[in-house]
Amino acid sequence: MYKLIDTHAHLDELDDLGPILKEAREAGVIATIAVGSSLQSNMKTLEISRRYPNYVYPALGLHPWGLANLGPAELDENLQFIKQNIASAVALGEIGLDYDNRVLKVASKEYQKVALVKLLDIAREYSRPAIIHSRYAWRDSLQALQDAGIERAVFHWFTGFSGVLKDIIAGGYLVSATPASEYHEEHRRAISEAPLQRLLLETDCPVSYGRKTRYESRPADVLRDLKAVSQLKGVDEATIAAQTTKNAVDFFSLDIAF
Repeated sequence: MYKLIDTHAHLDELDDLGPILKEAREAGVIATIAVGSSLQSNMKTLEISRRYPNYVYPALGLHPWGLANLGPAELDENLQFIKQNIASAVALGEIGLDYDNRVLKVASKEYQKVALVKLLDIAREYSRPAIIHSRYAWRDSLQALQDAGIERAVFHWFTGFSGVLKDIIAGGYLVSATPASEYHEEHRRAISEAPLQRLLLETDCPVSYGRKTRYESRPADVLRDLKAVSQLKGVDEATIAAQTTKNAVDFFSLDIAF
């Protein structure tokens, strides 16, 4: 059995978490990075991490989707909560930019950028890596990281252009593979092109995947990533598992023996 890490899971959105995490352990998942997306999400993520110490590691964030109903005062409240609890967090995430038209109707590019700059300032000040959401905003997200002087970041579920990916890798950043690497062509191309030393595995659970048959993901589905990445790269699963787990331990500064 391989030792794997789900580096991006919305555990606060899952019900009956005990059996789900038991299933993950039995599948070889030795740790899960639980990402926050709002004030309430961050609170719940921290509570979950306290219930499952040394297995669930919290990241605190503010998703661009969550900016829709946040004025300046509410944004500052979110930022202050993250700062007050940063000692418990292994990363800032999920944060970033989303230029999908449905999101732009409720959160402008300008406001998203303002929020991201403030969040990246926290990441830099407290030496935490950043977990980046970058849908249709790959170049701007990369530029924001570089402008903020962020040295550690992962572009989660990357589907962007090869040219941007090359610059992401050249900047020392990582990308992560989701179960969509089984079938999503842009994502498969990105995972094929990214060096194994710059790759993480994640589920983004409880996101639903699949083309013909849909299923709601959970941390154990990181095994799907492993198999898909192995096939895409023509590298055995044991090597993929060992390297991506090492990448995750190093990236998040986890005190885990594997």
